[in-house]
Amino acid sequence: METFPIDGKSLTLEQVTLVSRRQSRAELAPAARARMSASRAVLEKLIAGGTAMYGVNTGFGKLKDVRIPPEKLTLLQENLIHSHCSGVGASLPEETVRAILLLRANTLAQGPSAIRPEVVDTLLGMLAADLLPEIPSQGSVCASGDLAPLAHLALAAMGEGEVRYRGELMPAAAAFRQAKLTPIRFGPKEGLSVINGTQVATAIGCLAAARAGNLLACADIAAAMSIETLRGSSAAFDERLHLMRPHRGQIDTASNLRRLLADSGIMDSHRDCDRLQDSYALRCVPQVHGAVRDTLRHIRSILKTEINSVTDNPILDPETEQILLGGNFHGAPIGYAMDFLAIAFTDLASISERRMERLLNPSLSGLPPFLAHDPGLQSGFMMAHVTAAGLVSENKGLAHPASVDSIPTSAAQEDHVSMGNWAARKAMAIVENTERVVAIEILAAAQGIDLLRPLAPARALAAGHRFLRGQIPPLDGDRVLAGDIESAAAMIRNSGLRHCVEAVAGPILE
Repeated sequence: METFPIDGKSLTLEQVTLVSRRQSRAELAPAARARMSASRAVLEKLIAGGTAMYGVNTGFGKLKDVRIPPEKLTLLQENLIHSHCSGVGASLPEETVRAILLLRANTLAQGPSAIRPEVVDTLLGMLAADLLPEIPSQGSVCASGDLAPLAHLALAAMGEGEVRYRGELMPAAAAFRQAKLTPIRFGPKEGLSVINGTQVATAIGCLAAARAGNLLACADIAAAMSIETLRGSSAAFDERLHLMRPHRGQIDTASNLRRLLADSGIMDSHRDCDRLQDSYALRCVPQVHGAVRDTLRHIRSILKTEINSVTDNPILDPETEQILLGGNFHGAPIGYAMDFLAIAFTDLASISERRMERLLNPSLSGLPPFLAHDPGLQSGFMMAHVTAAGLVSENKGLAHPASVDSIPTSAAQEDHVSMGNWAARKAMAIVENTERVVAIEILAAAQGIDLLRPLAPARALAAGHRFLRGQIPPLDGDRVLAGDIESAAAMIRNSGLRHCVEAVAGPILE
């Protein structure tokens, strides 16, 4: 397994995904270790000099003016972690927890948080051993960071609470013993630094964006298959047209479609028909999918900045030895980005469902009703479409922006919050729903290609069709479709379908 250094400044979104899947691991860069040690030395000097520092030798939130005596500074950090472990709900997936551990270690590695390198070593040691804190998914407003969920992470690092070690739920202390690791005891400021940041929302956002990019590529494949099955026109994808409205995503989507539809016997069979224009769900794929592409690129740029940012408070300027008080923990950038992701992928599911309707409606497709071999006796894809409609409607509810809400907390000290954590969680839910919607479209379009034989599909789409049929047979008669839908969705998630098509058409631009 490849190991790469983290320094708080150069982590990539691809590395986050690889670590979350246990395909790579991280270690603290020597230069980052030196910076952390230097910053910590400055902080300890300030503590010894009696300088008042928020959360270091004072209380938290509304209790910021209460001074804490030196002999109780370690207890202050332990009390903070215990009191903030108030998360509820289902535990976050293991993949997400790995990403959180990596992101928290990376932001602390920059140095201004002024904690010991041993804290980051503990987090990375847990990650390497796959000793994963049980982190409840609910309870964050993502304003003073993801305080409650990160407190559960910090609790595990202290050797308390529950963890999953090699997939087994057990007490953290037992897991540390089995892994031959030593829990950390947080010194002044360290507990606060571990829990004060946006890394839970950001981790979910990074993984959602990774899945979204792959999903978007597969949505282009689905659209091309539907266009072919419906004997649509490729004229709307002419490069000249899109260069006149030069949004990058639109241009790239049109390019993808031209390559996906190249050398199609089905398209050639109706080249001289009298249909002038297709419906918007076919004709406007570059404009809609392209806008989703541009949105996703914008979101990735925000995530890339966030994963390499210092997001706790207070932070130390080692050069001037000044303590800087601010609000880098506020999750507004992530909240807005995740709400934008939710909106864009809700619309991607919506246009997919509209193409599905055209595939199944005989008055629009020229194919048997619901693509059944014996309509009436068989229902074909009738209920699969209903499932897609239900998912699209669910997405529309989830797409309501979380970031427009704010509930003041901490006796009005934290009087404007981001709700970025909820924005990220529901964006991930929308991506998952949309994977299934696009999967259903692919199943229906593949059935249409079967019904159009002996006409041959485009070479790239034929490769995808063969891959699909290697695992999911044609619908020759009614059967339980739930398993087929999940199998097709898995082909989207694991990139199997995409890679097969790309082997013929070349890379699908994200």
